[in-house]
Amino acid sequence: MTETRFRNARLPDRGTVDITIRDGLFAAFDAHGGTDDEDLGGKLVLPGLIDGHIHLDKTFLGLPWRPHRAGPTVPHRIAAEKDGRSDLALSVEQRARNFLAREAANGTVALRSHVDIDPESKLDHLHQVLAAREAFAGIVDVQLVAFPQSGVLIAPGVAELLDAALSEGAELIGGIDPVGIEGDMEGHLDVIFGLAEKHGVGVDIHLHDPGHRGALELRAVAERTAALGMQGKVTVSHAFALATVDDRTLDLTIADLRDADVAILTSAPGTGYLIPVVKLREAGVRVFAGSDNVRDAWSPFGNGDMLERAMLVAYRAGLRTDEGIALAFDLCAGAAAQAIGYGPYGLEIGARADFVAVAAETLAEAVVDRPMRALVVKGGRVTARDGAVV
Repeated sequence: MTETRFRNARLPDRGTVDITIRDGLFAAFDAHGGTDDEDLGGKLVLPGLIDGHIHLDKTFLGLPWRPHRAGPTVPHRIAAEKDGRSDLALSVEQRARNFLAREAANGTVALRSHVDIDPESKLDHLHQVLAAREAFAGIVDVQLVAFPQSGVLIAPGVAELLDAALSEGAELIGGIDPVGIEGDMEGHLDVIFGLAEKHGVGVDIHLHDPGHRGALELRAVAERTAALGMQGKVTVSHAFALATVDDRTLDLTIADLRDADVAILTSAPGTGYLIPVVKLREAGVRVFAGSDNVRDAWSPFGNGDMLERAMLVAYRAGLRTDEGIALAFDLCAGAAAQAIGYGPYGLEIGARADFVAVAAETLAEAVVDRPMRALVVKGGRVTARDGAVV
């Protein structure tokens, strides 16, 4: 049995305690008066952060600054990204490692990454990201989605590559705009859900299509989820239609998502497409957050900091009270952990001993100020200190 203690930790709404960790799990939150333990000096302790959606294989982190040149539409951005792959001086693995180091230093203890599977890269990106994941074992848990960004029906051989990816390390199957990219909703969903059923894995599908077309896709995903008994195993990322339809269509779509227990991922994008986070939560739909694209061909923004993402969720959703900011934080913590299946989670006895210590008085202040992470602990082991991985 291994035991570790941290003194003078301030928990949200619970005051100052000492934390006892045994065999990687929280064992006690009390005052034991030890002197040999690490003293947190009254810093606020938050649960480890969870990034529900990133693209480890796309980032430019570690490279010189690259001006953003992608076009305005999803097909434009897909093409621009492929055009720029050949002149990157660092490998996918090296850039993924840089990204993981940034996430870990910022307090992320688990994340879900989509990895491109297409006719050009085949399984190369997956294999390189798997190597980066292995290098960060015990520092950040990494869950991988086989992501057919270029489509499946319109990209010869991708269905077979996805099948192989699910046998070679990917834990979920992805998808993309069945109508907007593929032009065949039923055909695309047949392949994606067919592979999910074959391999017994979950689904996380990108849906950028707005308006009634996107709502139709959302409802079709919910219908398939229920029909296959996959409730709780399906996520729709972005779901911009939820921000761009009339109230009646929105209510009907939300009801379908709730009944099928389909989770929704948002990155609080800097566009008009902010989904109604509060309305979804109040209706019983699981909502969580992720960084999405970080310093890549899709976006020059981002830094892998889920405290900052919580601030962006709160800012974009107009959540100004401490309670509202706490809701935004939950999308980057407990709600995200539940959505990606990471647990037991939280500042509770018996949960994984993951936490972040910051210089802040309250949770709301921590989200607003985003102070440097003084200490990051995963499974009872210090993994980062003063903003750097140790």
